[in-house]
Amino acid sequence: MIIFIPVILKELFELGRKYPWKRPKSCPKCGNVRVWVHAYSPALFDGFSKPLLLKLYRCPCCGCIIRLRPDSHFSRFQASIHEIRSTLSIRIKTGRWPKGRSGPRPRHWLRSLKRKILALLDNSWEEGLIRGFDHLAIQGHTPVSRSI
Repeated sequence: MIIFIPVILKELFELGRKYPWKRPKSCPKCGNVRVWVHAYSPALFDGFSKPLLLKLYRCPCCGCIIRLRPDSHFSRFQASIHEIRSTLSIRIKTGRWPKGRSGPRPRHWLRSLKRKILALLDNSWEEGLIRGFDHLAIQGHTPVSRSI
């Protein structure tokens, strides 16, 4: 289970295991108020030379493993939500990728966003791709993932 929380990635990079993680108040699966520190899980993020260590907790009641993750990133994405959105916005407005941001990843984001909008929003959605991105994100979807 993933819980998204505010995390300052630069501090996490500098402090490593000493970063002051906030313990979850309860298990999101069973509601048990006792959760134990379990381990650390390495995760890659853009702009950092090595994986950052994300804290894992374990519920002794149901065995659920809880992973804390920065709320600035979608699950399973190395780039921040802001970076993805701004890259797509520039591409949509100018027809060109921003400098240093061409390649397969941003093309994947754009292709997946178009596909998600067609699948999850009605066919009359004419607000534009960036508004569709925002709308899907507010609904709890990852607008640029392949899964529907």
